[in-house]
Amino acid sequence: MQLFYTPDIHSNPELPEDEARHCIRVLRLGEGEEINLTDGKGSFYKAIIEQANPKHCLISIKETIQQPALWPFQLHIAVAPTKNIDRMEWFAEKATEIGIDAITCLNCRYSERKELKKERVEKILISAMKQSLKATLPKLTGMTDFKAFIKQPFEGKKFIAHCEEGEKPLLKQVCQPGDNVLILIGPEGDFSPEEIKLANEAGFTAISLGESRLRTETAALVACQTVHFINQ
Repeated sequence: MQLFYTPDIHSNPELPEDEARHCIRVLRLGEGEEINLTDGKGSFYKAIIEQANPKHCLISIKETIQQPALWPFQLHIAVAPTKNIDRMEWFAEKATEIGIDAITCLNCRYSERKELKKERVEKILISAMKQSLKATLPKLTGMTDFKAFIKQPFEGKKFIAHCEEGEKPLLKQVCQPGDNVLILIGPEGDFSPEEIKLANEAGFTAISLGESRLRTETAALVACQTVHFINQ
């Protein structure tokens, strides 16, 4: 199923210009044809093309379909973006396909990347949402200071995955089905000792993701998949 993203469908009954161009010029769809839409807020729509213009493709909604919740929990992963932005985009894409509610980009002491083009990552999220036929777009928060972020309220279990030695339970041992989960994933240089201490004081539990030392984006994706596995 070809899916088009229309976040403002109720206030503006036309496809965004990039979606209109793909619909009319690439797919060569015309007036009177039926297309499928999502607003990224939990709903699908069946619509008819009323005006086939690659810049202003007007549509009319014929049916609204609310997508049931695909998982019984909230999953938020806060991760320090990698120096190579392609690796961060890979994580964002795959996590959206698997299922995630929110991604926050952390600015840590040892972060290799201090700035991020949020719009570029959002396009990756939109594409992955459409490809995996989901009706809800993950919330993306741009670069956020670590110390400020850990003070924010969160209703659920909070974990930090770090590489310091010591006894740490596996994520699968401390996360239960149905738990809302927030997981911190550090940069390639790991979290600093001070950050780990502050996270512990803020209620974050240190966890392990296994015996292997993982790259940042791999660790974030393993955390995402582990939570889903626990809930199967």
